[in-house]
Amino acid sequence: MNKRRRQLLLAAVLAPVMATASMVPSFAADEVTISHYFTGELGQKGLKDILEGFKAKSGITVKDSPIGHEDFKTGILVRAAGNALPDVFSYWAGARTQFVIDAGDLRPIDGMWNKAGLDNVVAKSVADGATKYDGERYLVPFGYHYSGLFFNKAVMEKAGILEAPKTWEEFLAACEKLKANGVTPIALGSKNRWPAQFWFDYLILRTAGPDYRAKLMNGTASYADPEVKKAMGLWKSMVDKGYFVENANADSWTDASDKVARGDAAMTLMGTWITGYWNSIGLKPGEDYDFYPFPEVTAGVPNAVVGPVDGLVISANAKNPEGAEQLLEYLVSDPEAQAKWANIQGALSANVNVEKSNYNAVMLKALDTIDAAQTFAFNYDLSTPPPVAEVGLSMFARFMDDPSKVDVILDETQASAASAFAE
Repeated sequence: MNKRRRQLLLAAVLAPVMATASMVPSFAADEVTISHYFTGELGQKGLKDILEGFKAKSGITVKDSPIGHEDFKTGILVRAAGNALPDVFSYWAGARTQFVIDAGDLRPIDGMWNKAGLDNVVAKSVADGATKYDGERYLVPFGYHYSGLFFNKAVMEKAGILEAPKTWEEFLAACEKLKANGVTPIALGSKNRWPAQFWFDYLILRTAGPDYRAKLMNGTASYADPEVKKAMGLWKSMVDKGYFVENANADSWTDASDKVARGDAAMTLMGTWITGYWNSIGLKPGEDYDFYPFPEVTAGVPNAVVGPVDGLVISANAKNPEGAEQLLEYLVSDPEAQAKWANIQGALSANVNVEKSNYNAVMLKALDTIDAAQTFAFNYDLSTPPPVAEVGLSMFARFMDDPSKVDVILDETQASAASAFAE
């Protein structure tokens, strides 16, 4: 791995997490080490049970070292830069996976993929879009998600909103009805920045379209372009009208979810993992909550949906690569493990052998929404290289702090993004 790439890896992370680089796992032939971000409300207990199932079938112990979702983003890159990666780690498909491949830190899995017959297991659309990089397989999809407008059914019905808004005009009218009924229309918890990205994603996709967004993500379009200014102008108008909760940057995504659950706000734009969280606190899918797709903004623009694919990868320097391959094969191939994970985490399975009966009504609706879309787009911070994603995520948080400075923020973002791309 070249010196410059190592410098870029280190530049992409924060100094306070350098301590994680010392977490070099011990090795045993009958042990596989794994690190992941599925902690707390994201399914840690359920994953532990699934890993125990793997041990029962294979005889291989999995040494698990979970890291909090936000700390993982920086911590895993520090470990990569320090040659201290575990055998297996969870990672998001898209630009982040490409970044660590470019750094020489992942092991191709084509042999395992073919031997296990995963072409007959993983849905082709997911396999084509998420698992192959530079002509080789590197990732197995553990689950994937869809981002939509999840809402409190009772609150919407009380405001007289009985049908999902399909156009931007209908959506704004619904927001006005909710305000008139004394309810804040939209909860957003952008304390950790990433929840705000879905608004940017959909507003760009619904106005400028997927092709333009792809150019913005790869650096051939500019944050100072009219297309970006139009999308941000729509977002600013919504904030100015009081459609969002106040002080969104003070709340986490679960805080925003709680506000919708309590009826303090009507809806939140979030991924399907919110269903796993809401189900865990006693809400009933289809009764207490539901979702609708992000409405059409500009007629004729291709219908795109947004979401992440949670993947599993093997490090290039894995101490037990054979055991790691067995673990990846089990986690993606075993229908029982896949169904269990889908229910615990509020995920959709890429395993074609998982019966639809494993999904609740809301998740089935999400699956149908994805199937009906013309494009599945990875969310913002998975579509552009990590150093650039850091720039954009900070842009969203700055915007929510003071939307009046949107033009200045966009100009500064473009300068920083251009610099990050140049490196």
